[in-house]
Amino acid sequence: MQPITPSVGTLPARAPTQYLHWTEQGQTCSAVWRSERGAAPPAKVVLADDTWTADAAYQMACGGTALLWRGDFHNARQLLQALQRRIDTPPKRKNRDAKDPSAAPTDGPMDPQVFHLHRQAQAQRARILAMVLVPLDGNYDITLRRAPDSRLACTEAWGPVVEPAQASVASLRDVLAMRSASEWRKNGVEIAALGPAPGNRIYPHYGVFSPVRGEYIDLVAAQPLPAQDAAGVQESVPYRAFDIGTGSGVLSAVLVRRRVAQVVATDQDGRAMACAGDNFARLGVAASIELQQTDMFPEGRANLVMCNPPWLPARPSAPVEYAVYDENSRMLLAFLAGLPGHLLPGGEGWLILSDLAERLGLRSPTMLTDAIAAAGLVVLGRSDAKPIHAKRRSGHGLRRR
Repeated sequence: MQPITPSVGTLPARAPTQYLHWTEQGQTCSAVWRSERGAAPPAKVVLADDTWTADAAYQMACGGTALLWRGDFHNARQLLQALQRRIDTPPKRKNRDAKDPSAAPTDGPMDPQVFHLHRQAQAQRARILAMVLVPLDGNYDITLRRAPDSRLACTEAWGPVVEPAQASVASLRDVLAMRSASEWRKNGVEIAALGPAPGNRIYPHYGVFSPVRGEYIDLVAAQPLPAQDAAGVQESVPYRAFDIGTGSGVLSAVLVRRRVAQVVATDQDGRAMACAGDNFARLGVAASIELQQTDMFPEGRANLVMCNPPWLPARPSAPVEYAVYDENSRMLLAFLAGLPGHLLPGGEGWLILSDLAERLGLRSPTMLTDAIAAAGLVVLGRSDAKPIHAKRRSGHGLRRR
């Protein structure tokens, strides 16, 4: 099997160019607008510098006016931190923990309205913090005093500079996130299930879910593989697995390290495709993995079909949230509905799924079992991960009837 591996620089298609406009020294100015949230350029922009107070900046940002920074970079970062403190310091109230959607209920699911109010507050927080803007030249250099080198981080997130190079403006929050992601990508995440160091690291790209929480990886590494002994399956046919929504590619790599002969890894996101291809090459497993950019299933059938869908059935507010939020459980339900048509006789489907949605009251306790039954599947067993973090995952083994 010939692997289909995109170049490491493969990124999502560029959106139509938008421009931010402002007035400076009596002149009308403009620059390319970049927003990871997909937000439109702010209509109101003022110049801000080291003389501004956090209170004045907070008032402007809350009112929808963007602050294009012209001072020292480190002062801009301190201003952003001051805005975060003002947003994150809520009014004093009794029983504050009862309103915290991250606190797992012990006596039943949480009221979903609490979660939705939390999401609204987070969206408002993101909108305010995105109002602190920094300028970049045509080579992705931040044109501020004491600014760090941002060229590599921006290139990894946005792709190479397209000629003719143009100055741009982005939120300071986005730039800091890209720099942080670039450090993760440089250092990688050690995955014990991939074997001993040094050849056991996954290098997450910006916008791709990082496998820092590894309980679900350990589940896949420990679960017995379905046997290839069903009627009509020849021993000479290579053992085959599908990894639906591969992301960083970590689960596909684990299967190859478990001596699965052929893996087809799919994802519809360009950043995930680039990330997975990079990791397969680094780990030396690319020859055993076919990487396909498609929504859900590849063609054909497999002994094992695996999916680790996003945790929560809610609408993503930014592209980077697609790994966490699955609106109306679209991916989960599509996986279950399509699974019977892609399993070989005797094959198994592995659903690696968090129970966070049930604990938050966003998914009914019977929704999953009803969808499994409607697809004509039976549950062979369940393996639970030991909850190291607040968010616990569980795996279900499914087989065609």
